[in-house]
Amino acid sequence: DVGLRSFDRDLVDACIACATPVIAVRSGGGPTFSASDLGVSAELAGEFRPDDLTEVLAVHCRPVGRGDRLPPALDESSSPRWLAPMYAVCGPGGTGASTVAIALAQGLGHDARYGRRVLLADLARRADQAMFHDAIDLGPGLQELVEAHRVQRPGPEDVAGMTFDVPRRGYRLLLGLRQPELWAALRPRAVDAAVTGLRRTFQLVVADVTGDVEGEAEGGSPDVEERNHLARAATRNATVTVVVGAPGMKGVHSLASLIRALVRAGVSADRLVAVINRGPRHPGARAEAARALAELLSGTGIELPLSGPVHSPERKLEETLREGTALPLAMVDPLVRAVEAVAERVADAEPAHVAAVRIAPGSLGSWSADVETGPS
Repeated sequence: DVGLRSFDRDLVDACIACATPVIAVRSGGGPTFSASDLGVSAELAGEFRPDDLTEVLAVHCRPVGRGDRLPPALDESSSPRWLAPMYAVCGPGGTGASTVAIALAQGLGHDARYGRRVLLADLARRADQAMFHDAIDLGPGLQELVEAHRVQRPGPEDVAGMTFDVPRRGYRLLLGLRQPELWAALRPRAVDAAVTGLRRTFQLVVADVTGDVEGEAEGGSPDVEERNHLARAATRNATVTVVVGAPGMKGVHSLASLIRALVRAGVSADRLVAVINRGPRHPGARAEAARALAELLSGTGIELPLSGPVHSPERKLEETLREGTALPLAMVDPLVRAVEAVAERVADAEPAHVAAVRIAPGSLGSWSADVETGPS
C-alpha cells in the first residue's frame, strides 16, 4: 500500500534483496513516484480484480514449483546515467577536515571546467559547515534532501533549490544535520538516492564526512553501520577521498589508523590522498612525517598513490571564515593539484566500456503493415 508511511526505497530494496518483485497498490492516496526509479515492478489500482493481479503476477513473477526452490532474482537495475565526480574529505576530530573541504571546493569552484556548478555537501554526522559559513537559515538541508528522495526522484532544479550560493568562493553549499542524533531519521537507500541526485545536478561534489566508517562486518552491529552510512556511502563512491591528519606522533598515528579503516571498509588505497593539516614548514620535519606515515602503512601493504602527504602549514583562518572571504591560494592550490592528479590516475586505470541500455517495450515504435523491407 503506497499510502503507508513505511513505503519507501528501503522497503522496496529489502523486498528485491529477497528476490520478491514489488507490486504497489494505490488506493486513492500516497505520493507520486517513478516505478522504475524506485524499483517497483508494477502498480495496481485499489479496486483491482483477481484477473488484474493474475496478469501482473504472470508478467513479473515466476511460478514456484516447490517452496524450497525459489527462482533466481531478476536483474531490474537500469543502466547508470552520467554522474559527477565526487571528492570526499574526512579526518579524525579536530584535524581541520571541514576547512580542508572548504579549500578544495573553493579551488574547484573557480575552475572554468565546472561552470560554477560545484557543491560542498555537509554529510558529516556532526555538521559544522553551517557554522563556518555563518548560515542564518537552518534549512533546507540534508534532512529535507533525503526525505525528498524516500519515494520520489526530485529534478535538478528541486535539488539545487535546497542548496545555498557562496559567491565569494565559487560554490554552493548543502547544509548538514541540525543535530548529530538526527542520523537515525535518514534511511540508507534514501541517502544513496540523495547522493546520486546531487551528482546528477552538479558538475562536481565535495563531501565533508565524518572520519568513522565502521560497519557491521567490522564491529558486528547493524546500527553502527546505519549511523556511519553517510560516511561509508560517500567514501565508497568517491573518485578521490582526502584523509586529513594532524602533525606530531599522535596525529600521524591517527591518520594511518583512519586510512587503514577506509581500506577495510572497501575504499581503494589508489583513491586516497593524505593531508597533514597545520603541519611544520621545515622540509626535514615534513620528510620525517612522510616516513612515519609510510612505515605505519607498510605493515598492512597499503601504498598511497602519491609519494607523500600534502602538507598544509598553520594559518590564521578564523577571520577569513568569519567574513566569508576566499581562503589563501597557498592553501588551496597544492590540495587541488594533488587531488586532481590522483583523479587522473583513477580515470586512466579504469577500462572504457559502454553499458547496455535497457529498452522499454514499445519505445522503438513498430513497422506498419504496408512497409516493404528489403535485404539488409
